[in-house]
Amino acid sequence: MRREFKKKSKVLLIDDNYEHLAGIRELLNLEGTFDVVGIATNVTVGLNLIKKYQPDVVLLDMNMPERDGLQGIIEIEKLGLDTKVLALSGYDDADLIFRAMKIGARGYVLKTMASAQLIYAIEEVLNGKIYLPLALSSRFFEYFQQTFKAEAEKKETEAEEENLLDYLTQREEEVLELLTQGITYKGVANKLFISETTVKTHVNNIFQKLQVNDRTQAVLYAINNGFLTKKVKVAV
Repeated sequence: MRREFKKKSKVLLIDDNYEHLAGIRELLNLEGTFDVVGIATNVTVGLNLIKKYQPDVVLLDMNMPERDGLQGIIEIEKLGLDTKVLALSGYDDADLIFRAMKIGARGYVLKTMASAQLIYAIEEVLNGKIYLPLALSSRFFEYFQQTFKAEAEKKETEAEEENLLDYLTQREEEVLELLTQGITYKGVANKLFISETTVKTHVNNIFQKLQVNDRTQAVLYAINNGFLTKKVKVAV
């Protein structure tokens, strides 16, 4: 009877703590389903090994001198390989977890976790899943929600603060001021000593800059955004 042998998954380890590296390598070798193709104590050496061996998964320490784990993830992503990154850290920092996952990490594990959990985490990532220990997942999603909400509020505030009237030229402001007084295009042309065609050109430019479709919307935007107040101050 022919016996089927399962191909071992290639794993590469990057951690500036050599003793920790050696411990994980021994653990994975004893497991029998992994092939530790290389270990490195810094990102630079680790990247060279990744290019050479193209591992299935990299266990990458987040806290290292010179280039840290976050920079490492970015560099690994740039290689365009199928290599998956499992972030490794001694800290359950919600911000660090969020940043690591945001830029490409497929999971985040603590160095203090049990050996069986580490094996399970690697297998989950190899199977295309995202892994976060239960103790960290709630903190991660809570932080994610807070960050997303803060970014949304920031964008909303910036949008509110942007006044499209600031993009108008002096002549366009003059045209808009007369429009707010209910003066016709022909009347605007007479007052500014320009042709009615030129007035329509200015009006079209005003519509585009204020992101409106007609005269009524332009006038309402001007009134609601302090245009008349601004003109009074300038006159004074």
